[in-house]
Amino acid sequence: QVRLVESGGGTVQPGGSLRLSCAASGFRFFSHMMMWHRQAPGKARELVGIIGAADGTPIYGDAVRGRFTISRDNVKNTVDLQMNDLRPDDTAIYYCKTKVSGEDYWGQGTQVTVSS
Repeated sequence: QVRLVESGGGTVQPGGSLRLSCAASGFRFFSHMMMWHRQAPGKARELVGIIGAADGTPIYGDAVRGRFTISRDNVKNTVDLQMNDLRPDDTAIYYCKTKVSGEDYWGQGTQVTVSS
């Protein structure tokens, strides 16, 4: 059974940093692409970034490129999202996602609030 569990959310001031983590289980983690998405209140869910399975090369959405970094640990079966220089419009629920055998799997999400 595929399971994704996010952690690390919280409240931070503008300009601050947070690190989110997603613990994965129930599938061959090392051979699957992993994604982070986010959804702000009243807005559609958007892609934050993707990290490939084999070489782990990340691709980022325009809104976060240069500030956020995705990394993965294929031994611990985790994918992390390091978020720097956070802004109020980064406030959202952040979700971990993967696709296994053609089906999308999502974590429950973790809330990130950027506020002074």
